[in-house]
Order: sequence, then structure tokens, then C-alpha cells
Amino acid sequence: MAGMLDGKIAVVTGAGGGIGREIAIAMARAGARVVINDIGASLSGEGRSATPAEETKQLIEGAGGAAAISTDSVAEWSSAQKIVQTALDHFGGLDVVVNNAGVLRDQIFHRMTPEDWLSVISVHLNGSFFVSRAAADQYRKQEGGAFVHITSTSGLIGNMGQANYASAKLGITALSKAIAIDMKRFNVRSNCLSPWAWSRMTQSIPARTEEERARVAKIQRMTPDKNAPMAVFLASDAAREVTGQVFGTRMNEIYLFSSSRPIRSLHSATGWTAEAIAEHALPALKPSFMPLDRSGDAFSWHPL
Repeated sequence: MAGMLDGKIAVVTGAGGGIGREIAIAMARAGARVVINDIGASLSGEGRSATPAEETKQLIEGAGGAAAISTDSVAEWSSAQKIVQTALDHFGGLDVVVNNAGVLRDQIFHRMTPEDWLSVISVHLNGSFFVSRAAADQYRKQEGGAFVHITSTSGLIGNMGQANYASAKLGITALSKAIAIDMKRFNVRSNCLSPWAWSRMTQSIPARTEEERARVAKIQRMTPDKNAPMAVFLASDAAREVTGQVFGTRMNEIYLFSSSRPIRSLHSATGWTAEAIAEHALPALKPSFMPLDRSGDAFSWHPL
């Protein structure tokens, strides 16, 4: 049976484990030749090991797929270019980029260090730009290509102790939309996927009380592979008319997220003073204020 990605060449960053590995495996199963990019670092970005990428490669090749490995970092312009070059050198082209690589340095905002901030922004946001930009030259040349960027409800909605991660992840949605607008003329598509899964990135969720333990048990059932079908679809020609969107996948649920738009407006014929805003505008706008909610508040039900 023909696969949805037959003949396509994909780069998946952070594909040594978790969601990235499952996306790489699913894309190979769908017929793509895959570049597995992973520096083999710890969750916070320390250390280097080729083993995670090798394991993903063995899983793909064991199932009859084709894969190559890149251990270059996404966080530097020159090394990001090498990731794209790996696809060109090994497979002779590039059709799909999945920007999944990430690190976590969770810390409450007033204790977050500049290093915590910069390391997370460098990998998630700068990395997504560098790898996408490196691929853009090839996409323009062939007049086609797809980007799938991994975002998070930490950025889309909010979470505690993740100012760096949330900023990077919401920034990625703006980057994706900008790419979608700028590269439409070259038949290039760019979308975001906000996944849920039990992985290295969620293992720090506390489980002290019975309620917390029950919640963690439910999250553990959300295995990383549940997010892969949407990534495969967005990379395929079946999604040729889908661009500039943000999707979510949670267990067996699929979401389409909204983007920021004006939700309430007021006009004053004589203009506004600060006092008039306090007296008239605030009471009118206040009922439409967004609550100070977090991801868990917005998704208050467990997936089936």
C-alpha cells in the first residue's frame, strides 16, 4: 500500500526519543526517508551522546525504512545548516521539516537566571528559525515544502515556572504564521502542533497526593505516538491547503486553536484620557478579560 509520504524526505529534530522519535518512525512508516537529528543531550541540554539517534535509526531500519543521523545542534546557524545538508547529502532533497528539538529549564520567574532563559530560547525559538531558514533555500528552489513546528499549551495558554519555555513556544506560533505568509508564493506550508504526552518533559509533574497520582497515571497513558499521525498528515500532500494553523493532539482528541483577535472594542468621539479609561472603558472591558488560567484549567477534563 502506498504511504502518505512516499518519495518524501524529512528532517525531524530532537528525534532521539519521546515525541520526536515517534514522529520520525511514523514518517518512515508512511514512506519518507528520514534524517534523525538529535544531539543526545539531557533534558536541560547538558552532555552529548549519539545513542538516542542510533536507537531511532535501528527502529526505522528494522521496519524496512531509510534513515540517516545528524548530531548537529539546532541552536547555532552554522550547525543548523549542516542538519539540512545531511538530508541533501544522504537523500538528495528535503520536503518536510519537523522542529521538535527542545530543552527544559523550569524555574519560577523571579528566580530564573539569564542562562535558564537563553538556553531554552536558543534551542526552541532560535533553533526553529535556524533550521527552517536553512531549509527555506531548498524549498524555494523546488517550489514546495512543509514545516511542522512543535508548540505547547504552556505558551498558548500558560503555565507556572515556564517563562522561558512558554515565551519560546508562543513565539514559534508567530514564526510559523510568518513563514506561512512569506513563503506561500513558493507553495510552502507551515503549521504548528501542540502535543500532549508522557515523556522526559512531563516526568517532573508532582505526584504527592492521591489526586496528583491519579492525574499522572492518566497522563502516562498519553503515549508520544498519539501525536504522530497529525504530524504525518500535516507533512503530506493531503494537507496541501492547510497552512498557518495551530493544532493540538491529546490521546484520541484533535484540536484547532484560535489565534489572537480583538474581542471587544470601545470608541470615544473625543478621544480617551487615562481617567476616562478608568471610569468608562475598564467596566466595559473587564467582563471580557482573559482569566489568569493555566493549561490544566483550560483542559479541565481528562481525555478518553
